[in-house]
Amino acid sequence: MILGKSQIKKLTGAWLPFADAASDGLPMAQLLRLSLFQVSVGMATVLLLGTLNRVMIVELAVPATVVAFMIALPVLSAPFRAMLGHRSDNYRSFIGWKRIPYLWFGSLWQMGGLAIMPFALIVLSGDQIHGPAWAGEALAGLAFLMTGLGLHMTQTAGLALASDCATDETRPRVVALLYVMFLLGMALSSVIIGWLLRDFDQIRLIRVVQGCAVVTMVLNITALWKQEKVRPMSAEEMATKPPVFLESWRDFVADSHVTRLLVIVVTGTMGFQMQDVLLEPYGGQILGLSVGATTWLTAANALGALVGFILAGRWMSQGYDMFRMAARGILVGVLAFTTVILAGLMSSPVLFYIGAICIGLGAGLFAVSTLTAAMALPERGLSGRGLALGAWGAAQATAAGLSIAVGGALRDTVGGYAMAGHLGSTLATPSFGYSFVYHTEILVLFVSLILIGPLVRTNPYTPQTDSNTARPGIMEFPT
Repeated sequence: MILGKSQIKKLTGAWLPFADAASDGLPMAQLLRLSLFQVSVGMATVLLLGTLNRVMIVELAVPATVVAFMIALPVLSAPFRAMLGHRSDNYRSFIGWKRIPYLWFGSLWQMGGLAIMPFALIVLSGDQIHGPAWAGEALAGLAFLMTGLGLHMTQTAGLALASDCATDETRPRVVALLYVMFLLGMALSSVIIGWLLRDFDQIRLIRVVQGCAVVTMVLNITALWKQEKVRPMSAEEMATKPPVFLESWRDFVADSHVTRLLVIVVTGTMGFQMQDVLLEPYGGQILGLSVGATTWLTAANALGALVGFILAGRWMSQGYDMFRMAARGILVGVLAFTTVILAGLMSSPVLFYIGAICIGLGAGLFAVSTLTAAMALPERGLSGRGLALGAWGAAQATAAGLSIAVGGALRDTVGGYAMAGHLGSTLATPSFGYSFVYHTEILVLFVSLILIGPLVRTNPYTPQTDSNTARPGIMEFPT
């Protein structure tokens, strides 16, 4: 049977994820090209939080405390995302560009940090002949800070640009597509970089990391090329003084619903991320899994997140309430951590992998839903969409960094206290510290669920709901 053009279009929209994310102002080819900035951000994230973490500790013999401090530096720059978003909202240029300059300079910072990073790490490892003894720490800290600031600037400006170009109807699917590209960037980068560094030496480290710097510029220049139209500003517009950030911030958080949304992002992210550095050690120490077996946990988590992004894009295209979807993600997270705890009690690797997939699924649903809520905030008063996205990114990234530190500290402190016999012989097991963190995450997720309640409509969205009324601004939610 030969399908007509209209039938093929319906089939494409029904079966291909994000096929309906395009619009007249943002065609699919342009959207896919714009999404390349998320691939570069995913690659930088893998380098900062994964590959270089392991290289510094194992191959370069850098003390773990110094490594932890270096990894924390990009997190310290995360709160500035709100300010960067505000500046991109109010940027003054003769040709009218707002987002492109921040994408460009973010790319330069990201590339510059990666360019000097391998040399800084080699000096940090002690391979130094000239210069002060603190040069390694200073140079490595500068490299990590530059890369972190660059990726935060790039991602904030890129998301704001995508939100500007998308329509109210397509914005949820655009969000989901951008996060899928971020996930794919992380997955592909981890595989390729891991393969390139399989036979480690310092020259290879320089080539790989500086190669990533070059790829960053290629991807980001391709992404930003001709994405923002030239709209020359008049002399009056150029002379207009932009609003002060603190004034815009006060105007932005004046609505209690906005503040509640940011608190939900913080608590929900902490609920999902405390396990980030504990899941693989839990599998190895408690379930006796090999190094190769625990490595697959990253793939399982990424698979769950990918399914979550696809489901979020599909459900939102049918008009589902974004806050109900975030609540679904939280409930999946509660089920996931319960499964992980049961896996340890039952010594079941199968349950453990199911739990890892569900953690990614719940976190994916929660992240996409709350980001869509931030992108749907109307521009009002002194606050623009860049400020809203920057605030979401700042809350999410800061909470992720803090929760990882809190999770590790709780596991060591509580686990050590239990192993010393202070809680009785029954609880003096290696699994108690891990289990305490997982139970804490369940508690934090329930707190997030309580906080999200007032933001959910009393009448759920249905697929028949008109698309324009299915995605209101935050101001329309009932008090």
